[in-house]
Amino acid sequence: MSQDNDYIFTLLIKLKLKTMATRSLIGKLNQDNTVSYIYCHYDGYPEHNGVILQEHYSTPFKVDQLLALGDLSVLGEVIGEKQNFEDRIKGSCLAYGRDRGERGIEMKITSKDEFFDNKGYIDYLYLYNNDFEWECFNTYGLYLETIPTAATA
Repeated sequence: MSQDNDYIFTLLIKLKLKTMATRSLIGKLNQDNTVSYIYCHYDGYPEHNGVILQEHYSTPFKVDQLLALGDLSVLGEVIGEKQNFEDRIKGSCLAYGRDRGERGIEMKITSKDEFFDNKGYIDYLYLYNNDFEWECFNTYGLYLETIPTAATA
């Protein structure tokens, strides 16, 4: 019966990921073992945010630019320019601070342990590591997920 429950739970998670906001944290491991990170509200699953991070934010400079935006509604292939929050430019990041004028949404810095413990309402954690690679962790069990390539996503 336990295998059946695990299977049903996995199916429910996958269904949820395709129908509701899939929240994620996007972080960068710093030299002092802290993590600089931002929140992203939509499309946090590996087939979307994971692919975009790997394909478009693959250097420390690009990751730093992304984190400087602060919390996001949507991760885009490009940082983009200030835009109307209600009329998004497709492919651009939609940022709560830059595009909606919200405050208190700046990048945060925490310990690595706290970053991985920060999963109460978060579905995925993305960490740009010191090997200049993205890692994706599913917070339901905190296991490492494979990020698909753009061609298979």
